[in-house]
Amino acid sequence: MKTLVSQQADVLLITLDTLRYDAAQNAWREGRLRTLQPHLSPLGWEERHTPASFTYAAHHAFLAGFLPTPVAPGMHPRLFAAQFAGSLTTGAETFVFEQATLPEALQQRGYHTVCIGGTGFFNLQNELSRVLPGLFQERHWRPELGVAAPDSPTHQVEQALRSRTRQPNFTLINVSAIHQPNHFYGDGAEDNLASHTAALVAVDSALHRLFQVQRTTFAILCSDHGTAYGEDGYQGHRLGHPVVWTVPYAHFTLEPQP
Repeated sequence: MKTLVSQQADVLLITLDTLRYDAAQNAWREGRLRTLQPHLSPLGWEERHTPASFTYAAHHAFLAGFLPTPVAPGMHPRLFAAQFAGSLTTGAETFVFEQATLPEALQQRGYHTVCIGGTGFFNLQNELSRVLPGLFQERHWRPELGVAAPDSPTHQVEQALRSRTRQPNFTLINVSAIHQPNHFYGDGAEDNLASHTAALVAVDSALHRLFQVQRTTFAILCSDHGTAYGEDGYQGHRLGHPVVWTVPYAHFTLEPQP
């Protein structure tokens, strides 16, 4: 990532809010992710552990450089990192910055920064939900981008396209569709793992337009946390169950189409 930032490539961070690793991997294995399939590894999604079990905490960690960690033991170099004395995961290719967060660092380097909110911590309706969007120059949230809108993936992608500028862009999309409620992507009766997975498929379809880039774009896709649908009696997230802590991750470079 360090080299791409020095070349002022666009940076796209898509947080697939609440997406479970098992759901993401099953959708890949069944061939349901037509947009993402060419960009994922031959083994599908990478299995990682999130630094936090709910949206607010996870995004603070992400934007400081603490993306989900590979599940294998070891010191894994990070893509980007705020300066931190004694860091053991800052490598030669890590983009290191003196600012506290990635959007602030990229703005200082000539990027236009955009936050397209989805879930409640991005809805700009109170001081708490303005903290994360407040790190960006341009920020958006409307009901049609939120968790209760069945067509939120399309609206979020449309906003991302409208917000592109001639400057290098850093865009964060906090995808809302997979978060509860998601029953309208399934049989309509209740939120469950099937509707959760169907929501991811809807997001994948919407991303097709966004991936038709006009210039080189470094894309990072990951979940901030998973969620429980009754496993071992648990419901929801902000708890320590493996279905919450284990998340899918991928990063890749998009190139302009000829």
